[in-house]
Amino acid sequence: MAPSPPETPAKEHTSELTEAEIAVHWKEEEGFIPQPKFIGQANLTDPAVNERFSLEHFPECFREFGDMLTWDKYWTQTLDSSNAPFYQWFAGGKLNASYNCIDRHLAQYGNKAAVIFVGEPEGEDPVALTYNELYARVNEFALLLRDFAGLKTGDRVTIHMPMVAELPITMLACARLGIIHTVVFGGFSGEAAGRRAADSQSRVVITMDGYYRNGKMIDHLQNLDVACETAKSEGQVVDKVLIWQRYPGKVSSAKPLVPGRDFLVNEAVKPFKNKIVAPVSMPSEAPLFLMYTSGTTGRPKGCQHSTGGYMAYAAGTSKWIQDIHPTDVYWCTADIGWITGHTYIVYGPLALAGTTVIYEGVPTFPDANRLWRIAERLGVNIFHTAPTAIRQLRKLAPDGPKNFRTVFKNMTTVGEPIEPTTWHWFYETVGKGKAAVTDTWWQTETGGVVCTTKPALDKMKPGSAGPGAPGIHCVIFDENGNEIPPGSNRAGNICVRNPWPGLMQTIWGDPEKFKRQYFVKYNKNPNSKDWRDWPYFAGDGAMESADGYFRILGRIDDVINVAGHRLGTKEIESACLTVPEVAEAAVVPIMDEVRGRLPEVYVSLKPGIQPSKAIEDKVVRAIETEIGKIARPSAVRIVPDMPKTRSGKIMRRVLASISNTMEVGDITTLANPDIVEQIRLQVQGTGKVQTKAAAPEIKDFGAKSE
Repeated sequence: MAPSPPETPAKEHTSELTEAEIAVHWKEEEGFIPQPKFIGQANLTDPAVNERFSLEHFPECFREFGDMLTWDKYWTQTLDSSNAPFYQWFAGGKLNASYNCIDRHLAQYGNKAAVIFVGEPEGEDPVALTYNELYARVNEFALLLRDFAGLKTGDRVTIHMPMVAELPITMLACARLGIIHTVVFGGFSGEAAGRRAADSQSRVVITMDGYYRNGKMIDHLQNLDVACETAKSEGQVVDKVLIWQRYPGKVSSAKPLVPGRDFLVNEAVKPFKNKIVAPVSMPSEAPLFLMYTSGTTGRPKGCQHSTGGYMAYAAGTSKWIQDIHPTDVYWCTADIGWITGHTYIVYGPLALAGTTVIYEGVPTFPDANRLWRIAERLGVNIFHTAPTAIRQLRKLAPDGPKNFRTVFKNMTTVGEPIEPTTWHWFYETVGKGKAAVTDTWWQTETGGVVCTTKPALDKMKPGSAGPGAPGIHCVIFDENGNEIPPGSNRAGNICVRNPWPGLMQTIWGDPEKFKRQYFVKYNKNPNSKDWRDWPYFAGDGAMESADGYFRILGRIDDVINVAGHRLGTKEIESACLTVPEVAEAAVVPIMDEVRGRLPEVYVSLKPGIQPSKAIEDKVVRAIETEIGKIARPSAVRIVPDMPKTRSGKIMRRVLASISNTMEVGDITTLANPDIVEQIRLQVQGTGKVQTKAAAPEIKDFGAKSE
């Protein structure tokens, strides 16, 4: 999954920032064929799917996804595009997301594990919730929301919680009543939660008192007052706060409760124990949730996802791409605070009666083999994670997976492109050469995967996300809207020709921004109601191989223009990772009076390896060999660690600010904020940071990459 596309920049910056042509130097690799054992059990093995989901059969092809759900009222129109680009999928239909994730499975799978929660402390046993138990707890909490908190269908609630089993319980209870939820990543500040509560007009906030992170109990409740004060300052009063306890009946926070506002869930829920509430039948186009993009600049942007279309796409792609069966134990290591967690931890797997694993902590605590111990113990056979995590695990314990009896059938990557070096380690060492590797590209806005291999049908190609998912028809446009043909070895802006059920409905409260940001760029007739005239603009640079595989080259605002040559940062980072000593790499643009911009490279090394000039030289040679002298960096900085968000992504914005002697901005959400000053001193020396005006490319660099 990629971050949100940038808004189309002002015209005066067009030639510098949005010119679609990007130099491509990535060498194509041969594909790998999935194992016969995997193909034999896969959900999708019929090659006729490509014909069934061709544009000729659009939009009716998506009936196959809609038919994976249980409908209270079947739809009358598969796609209503009369108000393009504001689409309504499965129009006229009615259903309930909570019912589709729980109730309909009870007769056959009631005693099967729905959710397995693994706490970070290894001394605590995993806790499995069966579908029957999940049903009971969701009903109790739904009644609490309705009869205690006074919420009704169409109201919004803000959920600021860590990775615990109570989070999907909360989401599904909201969905049961048609209450629109907005989940805020637990690592975000109180201010961030408050801004989202204000924008969504939430009068109820749901949170947790504490959780474990890196071996420490985090006092999460300390964010609460700031969240409520921030919301109030922006015009939204929070009437009630519902507080889950990490250990029910035990206090895990030093913050006193505010009388009349703060209520402990385990106390307030007692009157509703063992009671049931009927799921509210919702129109297909009714909003299910808002997912705010996490950009560090500007106001948060609420991506509004529907009930019917989103659920159909979550179920369809979970079945065909993740290959989830009711008998599988599936683990996605993302956070539910991101769209990946919504689609591929909660709604998709549970819609298929799967077993989904939720892990509270970080992948490297207490050591880099923790994930493999969990997977071995629980019998996880589908593993879904991010290239960032894979690089980190490879860095800290390159041979670790070999020591465990993990048997994965499918391994999915998401969040950013996975370079071939990392791909091969993932395939050969983690998957032991037996698992399918499914590299996916998508965004918060798309609701589910957009480019991906169909794991039992398509070859796996290191460095390429694959073709469009079934029913997704991607195209590469140059800046003038001309199509760049496959196999031309030219890059441009990746777009999608047609809508699909998972596509967001609008930006909450700002439909004009929705049109402007995602559709206006390549629209030739603003009055058209024909979906063909509204290609979706993703904001990523990409190229298409002759075989129809798409290689994502990164955000178009992450491209560095070096003396007129546009270089994708991802390619430069990939070249750095071919150096054996290098564990992680980040490339940022710096100002240069002669050439405009130059790449500057930051690398961290594998454990036990000491920094040296020789390693710096090897990095430079690797870049020149893989790409050419045009990409030679201004400097190679070997740092002890990268500044990272709590979800593990490198904050390139911070590095770019240091390289350009600018203020680094807010770093309170970093997992390791102390590293920022260490890097600053290493790069700039002692003394105060000098601030200079930032060019747009540097000011915005990485702003949406959290």
